[in-house]
Amino acid sequence: MTDSPAHVAVELEDLPRLRELLDSGHDVEDEQGCESGWTLLRHAIDIEWDSHVQTRDPLRVNVTAYLLARGADPLRVIGGKTILAEAEDCGHWLAVDIMKAWIERAKNPSE
Repeated sequence: MTDSPAHVAVELEDLPRLRELLDSGHDVEDEQGCESGWTLLRHAIDIEWDSHVQTRDPLRVNVTAYLLARGADPLRVIGGKTILAEAEDCGHWLAVDIMKAWIERAKNPSE
């Protein structure tokens, strides 16, 4: 399977290109990625965690945060697990904290 342009942007952590694609109508829940059924958000979590593990650089969450801001669903189920649970399982604590805050705010928008 060939990755969609948005998944390529996620893979490269190219936020300007990702923004351009989403602004032009690309689906934030796109599943045309390197792994069957992976949304852009699931792919972002994997890329951010892998980068941290491989380089030992500080953990980043910029692509995850941007996708949440654009409407990606952290409670979407993929392979029997939510994207949030996948982030918890791999240890991406920063993404977990941001997604939990996003979920709480979505439940209580007036707070």
